[in-house]
Amino acid sequence: MPERRERLAEYRAKRDLARTPEPVPAADQVLPTGDGSTFVVQEHHARALHWDVRLERDGVLVSWAVPKGLPQDPGTNHLAVHTEDHPLEYATFEGRIGAGEYGGGQVTIWDRGTYETLKWEDREVQVVLHGERVEGRYVFFATSTKGRPDDGRSWMVHRMDPPARDDWTPLPDLVRPMLATPGELPEDDDGWAFEMKWDGVRAVAYVDGGRVRLMSRNDLDVTRSYPEIAGLGEQLGSVQAVLDGELVTFDERGAPHFGRLQQRMHVQDPAAARRLAKTVPVVYLVFDVLHLDGRPTVDLPYDERRALLDGLGLAGRSWQTPPSFDGPGADVLAASRENGLEGVVAKRRTGRYRPGSRSPDWRKVKHVRMQEVVVVGWRPGKGARAETLGALVLGVHDGGGVLRPAGSVGTGFTRRMLDELLARLRPLEVAGSPFEERLPGAETRDVHWVRPQVVGEVAFAEWTSDGRLRHPSWRGLRPDKAVTDVVRES
Repeated sequence: MPERRERLAEYRAKRDLARTPEPVPAADQVLPTGDGSTFVVQEHHARALHWDVRLERDGVLVSWAVPKGLPQDPGTNHLAVHTEDHPLEYATFEGRIGAGEYGGGQVTIWDRGTYETLKWEDREVQVVLHGERVEGRYVFFATSTKGRPDDGRSWMVHRMDPPARDDWTPLPDLVRPMLATPGELPEDDDGWAFEMKWDGVRAVAYVDGGRVRLMSRNDLDVTRSYPEIAGLGEQLGSVQAVLDGELVTFDERGAPHFGRLQQRMHVQDPAAARRLAKTVPVVYLVFDVLHLDGRPTVDLPYDERRALLDGLGLAGRSWQTPPSFDGPGADVLAASRENGLEGVVAKRRTGRYRPGSRSPDWRKVKHVRMQEVVVVGWRPGKGARAETLGALVLGVHDGGGVLRPAGSVGTGFTRRMLDELLARLRPLEVAGSPFEERLPGAETRDVHWVRPQVVGEVAFAEWTSDGRLRHPSWRGLRPDKAVTDVVRES
């Protein structure tokens, strides 16, 4: 076994004693010795959040950087990067390493305790950890990538024991959001909570090991479109959670602006998304928690889920937990109008979360009527719009899933919207109408029919007796909604 001073040579070479608060023993310093059983896990908010697992061995701390932390599930292995040995004094180190320095960022002790050695070989280490937050058998084992030289850094860590809790369940891959039913305020406020309705895009966030994955209502991964939400994972750290919320942009007055959000909804290139995040920032407004630290919470009543959510203390520049109000509901609705909001959602306090269902336990009450629509065709423009489209022909599904005509919309567009819509619709052109019923000639004249694949949203005054939208105004595309989910709202 090399001398301890030699084993710390790499550690010392990477650090400047005058610039880091970390313990840096001198080359000729007599190093302390321990009892050989100390372990520490440090949460390290460096360029990328990770957890440093350190085991005392032969007078130093043998170390691995684990990006997602020690696994709780024996069915999941986590990457572990074998790093340089650290001095024993590092077992008590907490502090901020300066920006630009090696490992720059905040270091805190996440857990510490003692361990037993079951096996210690060059490419495999088996231990039993006894800490306040971690208890159980773990194995670190070296891996190699085909075609690449083995540098000794590539390892994995596996939990050998069952989960620490009998009721522990892994983070689900997919929880579809619960939907609200259009309606009126409850006649009796008792038993209901009231939240503001946000004019944005629904998204479920999966947070694991400090990493965030965002899924849209129609099961699309939109994480790359909203890079500023990654900091939510940094704040939660080792907390595992599935969160439900709305992605919203705001105007200069602080009111939601759905039109601005349109600029962010289709951007998948990471560099472009980062640039847009500076000029059109998005805030993730979190209003429910569906899974927390190995426990599904969907079967808990609203009040209990809300207490768990509030306990997380989620607050940052790009994510917030908006308040819930006791009522009266009419006062909350009036306040939403005064603040330029879309309306309110009344939520039954005893109601459970029903994934993927439209439940009467949530009632959405809007100031302005809105309707999701399927674009089934377009008419050429005239005058100033001669080179682009003049109106979109729309449809919605009835209760039986049959696509029905809903009229057309010709207002609410910017020139950029018109050009982008035309470019998107032209490749979808088909010979005939997608409707089963025969339409009057006035509704088919000059129409370029398209395959019903594009979903949008309109504001409107009311439904006519023949099922058409009266005075609709275009609000924007809804790539987060599936065509089959577009039904007429009562």
